[in-house]
Amino acid sequence: MAVSFPGGPAAAPGPDDPLALLSACHGRIARQCATLARLAAHLPAHGSDAAAQTAATSVRRYFDTAAAHHHEDEEEDLFPALIDSMAGSDAVCLHALVDGLLADHRHLAGLWEPLRETLSEIAAGRPAQLPAQQVQTFTEAYEAHIRREEDELLPMAARLIPDDALAAIGQAMKARRGGDAG
Repeated sequence: MAVSFPGGPAAAPGPDDPLALLSACHGRIARQCATLARLAAHLPAHGSDAAAQTAATSVRRYFDTAAAHHHEDEEEDLFPALIDSMAGSDAVCLHALVDGLLADHRHLAGLWEPLRETLSEIAAGRPAQLPAQQVQTFTEAYEAHIRREEDELLPMAARLIPDDALAAIGQAMKARRGGDAG
């Protein structure tokens, strides 16, 4: 377990605590969404200047890698482990939750693609507009998705998934990131 000193930042969770790692990722997604909104406000006055290029590159890289891994962590490891933990039980509400979150992932991917294309243009220094409504729709969809995972999915997973299955999820997360689960 990581040690935190008073007044200092807490160590980031690792693969030994996969649910905390998923939750920490939610915070990073929210910060990237905030950067996206600031970039949309920045562009009309400053265009694709160096600051915009840096922000666009960072947001695009995050959603193309870390956020994509986050969805894979859930779809390939967490959701199946949660379903397995309910074997033999009436898991209708659990299936509805997982199905809804999977649908969210598809919806978010659809909202992301046009933003990704625009960010690529900005990152290359080409003039581009990042429509505020498009950014707002994306960030609000992610906020609702994160809230559902934080309020429903992660507490349920913590209660139901056995420790050995959580350990396996943590190792899969680490492997998915090439040995770095952070």
